[in-house]
Amino acid sequence: MIETVTELAELRARIIEWKRAGLRVGFVPTMGNLHAGHHSLVALARARADRVVASVFVNPTQFGPDEDYARYPRTLQADADGLQAAGCDLLWLPSVETMYPFGPAATVQVRVPGVSGVLEGAHRPGHFDGVATVVARLFNQVQPDVAAFGRKDYQQLAVVRYLVSDLAFPLELLAGETLREGDGLAMSSRNQYLSAQERPRAAEIRRTLEAMRDAARQGRAPAAVEAEAAQRLTAAGFQVDYAALRRPDLGEVRGTAGEESGRVALIAARLGRTRLIDNLEFSV
Repeated sequence: MIETVTELAELRARIIEWKRAGLRVGFVPTMGNLHAGHHSLVALARARADRVVASVFVNPTQFGPDEDYARYPRTLQADADGLQAAGCDLLWLPSVETMYPFGPAATVQVRVPGVSGVLEGAHRPGHFDGVATVVARLFNQVQPDVAAFGRKDYQQLAVVRYLVSDLAFPLELLAGETLREGDGLAMSSRNQYLSAQERPRAAEIRRTLEAMRDAARQGRAPAAVEAEAAQRLTAAGFQVDYAALRRPDLGEVRGTAGEESGRVALIAARLGRTRLIDNLEFSV
C-alpha cells in the first residue's frame, strides 16, 4: 500500500529511516493528473533505487498570470491509485504553505541563466524560475539519490540538468522517453482539454516534427525548416508559438552540422484553448 505523507517532518523521518537502512531513494516530481508517462518514470526510478517517492504539487510559481493554475486538473485519488500500481512507495503531498512558508510572492527564487530565457522561457516569462525554485525545494525535502524527468519537457530537463550541476545536488538525473498515443501525440495532462474535433488534429505536431527532421537531414537551412513547420501547423489550425530547430544544448544551429550532428526540433502551439509542446531529437 502506498504511503501518503503531507507533513515535511514525517517525510524527512521516512527518508532518514530508509537511508540508515542503506536504501537508495528515487524521486519523481509531478503536478498530478498522472498518466502512463508519469508511471514510466516511476519504473525508471525504481530500476535505480530501492524506494521511490513521487510528489504531487501544482506549483503556483511556474504559472503566468493568464495561465491555467486554477484550471489545472486535480485528480488525487486516481493519481494515488496509479502510483501504487506503478510501484511507488510514498506519495509526498505538500501544501502551498509547506512549500512556500512565506508565500509564493515572498519566496527565495532560483533562476537558471541562459537556457531559461529562450523558447518556452521567452513565451512564458518567469516559468522556469518557478520550475527551478520548486525543484530545488523538492530535492532539499526528499534528498533523493536518483530523480527521473521526462524528455517530453525537453527544455525543462535542460534547466534541471543545469540546476543539478551548478548547485552540486548529489543525485543521478534520469531522462525518461516520451510516451505517445497510437497516432503519435505525446501523452500530456493537457490532452484532455482537446475537443473531439481537435484531438485528431493534435497529432499533426508529431508529423511536423518528423518533417523538420527530414528537412534538416536533407541539408535545408534551419530558418527554412522552421518557417515551413510554422506554416504547416498554421494551415492545420494551430496558433504557433515556435517551431525551432536547435542543437541539443538549445543553442541556435549555425552553418553545417560538422562534428556536432545532434539536433532537436521543438514545437509549442495552441489548438483551440489547449497549448501543446513536443520535441524530437535526431542526428543529421
